[in-house]
Amino acid sequence: MDPRLEGRNFGLVQVFSDSVIDHHRQTKNYSHRQRCQAQSRPSPSEFAMTNPPERRQPQTFGLPWPDLNDGLFYNDVVRPSDSELTLIEFYSSKYKNSAPRLGWVQRIESGQIAVDGRADTDPNTILRVGSELVYHRLPWREPEAPYLLEVLYEDDDMVALNKPSGLQVLPGGLFQQRTALTQLQWWASKQGSSLARQEPHPVPVHRLGRGTSGILLCAKTKLAKTHLAAYFADGTSSIEGNRIANLETCEVRKITKIYRALVTGILSDDKVIIKQPIGMVQYPGVAKGLYVASPSGKPALSKVAVVERDVQGNHTLVQVEIQSGRPHQIRIHLSFIGHPLLGDPLYVGGGQPKCFDPEIIDENFAKDGGYQRPTKPVPGDCGYYLHAHQVVLSHPTTNQETKITAPLPSVLLTQEEAKVNSIH
Repeated sequence: MDPRLEGRNFGLVQVFSDSVIDHHRQTKNYSHRQRCQAQSRPSPSEFAMTNPPERRQPQTFGLPWPDLNDGLFYNDVVRPSDSELTLIEFYSSKYKNSAPRLGWVQRIESGQIAVDGRADTDPNTILRVGSELVYHRLPWREPEAPYLLEVLYEDDDMVALNKPSGLQVLPGGLFQQRTALTQLQWWASKQGSSLARQEPHPVPVHRLGRGTSGILLCAKTKLAKTHLAAYFADGTSSIEGNRIANLETCEVRKITKIYRALVTGILSDDKVIIKQPIGMVQYPGVAKGLYVASPSGKPALSKVAVVERDVQGNHTLVQVEIQSGRPHQIRIHLSFIGHPLLGDPLYVGGGQPKCFDPEIIDENFAKDGGYQRPTKPVPGDCGYYLHAHQVVLSHPTTNQETKITAPLPSVLLTQEEAKVNSIH
């Protein structure tokens, strides 16, 4: 446990009961009393699969990561607008967020770029319309990441996983292989399913930050993917067009997401509704920009309820229901009201990043030719306490209400919950 949380002395307490998973005959549900971290590590030669029916243990799966990933291949076809450009002009302008100009020179001269099937080491080669370009990003060792995933719920249409903190959902940045998506692909290859209506492998239908743990919904069929993606899109689009006031009351929704979080400071109100819009600004180390609290941003709505207050430690345990899906919404909103997540390295007060001054771009490049890793915090950095605890949704094919719960990490338990946990 984080040493900052030892000796917590809780004052005024308000505990919100959590729903339990409905057990349906047509689905597989797994007990959560034993955490996936406690499972034995899988052999490198085969998948870890733990699910003795008689003991109701959770099913987990995952393969240890190889030392190096497979590298990447980026394909381009020269368009008329790009003809007559040199090889270095093409890459340093089109992919300027990947590497500085000198970095691209290094990549070209080392033979990592092929033109029409042959490596071209001359940065000044003139490109012709229709030429096929391939850039080979050499294999690299990705940062450490957990690999075991627990199955919380599974049926023929979808699977809900308990994602550990530190595991990225989709490929991006330094994490191209060490992702939940890769483990799903490997898992599906072991299942050997050939049903025409199924996707090649289960696919995540929503985002979950790398440092956030908890429920990750994945579709197993094309129909489920379409419906689940629509649920999340509807939740976000419904708050646009000045409809927030209606949503605060009684609008029926297809999906509800509830998180548990630990924030700094003591919230004075038992319940808080946050309507702060979220926009994007340029930020060093984040190619597409950083999401922040912004008056000109897109509407976002979060409902916060106090679960327990630690007066002595100056922390508050909260439950958050989000009715929109803006990236890093909970982190930004809680920071905006002056109670950022405990341990959040990026968002501090006001929904803004800790370091907001423009940073001079370092034209020095890393071993692979790309930019050096940013020295300032970025969204993928971990250290905060946020858990996707519960999802209640209309099943994508049966429309039956389905409740899924991911067991809480010990640091996010109330004192009463911790006592009950210790008994069991």
